Amino acid sequence: MPDNRRYPKRPVLGVGALIFNRGKILLVERGREPLKGYWSLPGGVLETGETLEQGIIREVREETGLEVKPLKVLEIFERIVHDAQGAPEYHYVLIDYICRVTGGSLRAADDASRAAWVARNELSNYQITTGTVPVIEKGFRERRKSRAVA
Repeated sequence: MPDNRRYPKRPVLGVGALIFNRGKILLVERGREPLKGYWSLPGGVLETGETLEQGIIREVREETGLEVKPLKVLEIFERIVHDAQGAPEYHYVLIDYICRVTGGSLRAADDASRAAWVARNELSNYQITTGTVPVIEKGFRERRKSRAVA
């Protein structure tokens, strides 16, 4: 069965992970289209029969080698990429989770060509997918707020 992510009849559901470690966030460089060469949160498309949490666990493991526990949904947003004629070439509805690492060893794999822990003040040094930096900033704020309450 063909995978119709390009020029889809309906939006594609995806999941992403905000994973923090010592004041840094984990980013992966996309190794395939769409957005090859851009940095983004680890994640991907939900598979049929898979819960959102199962999908984020699988995607993070496939792209980074890390085992994670999804803690909470942080953001839901759409990424719509139009072609040169203005038609919607890609349309994703993305659900981003804050996750905690529970095991594994970091390594780029699957459709990620590189993985890196990035400090908040270094985000501008990376070509990051549109809409991702505000989500990362929200994650840093949420993390700081959670620590203040604890």
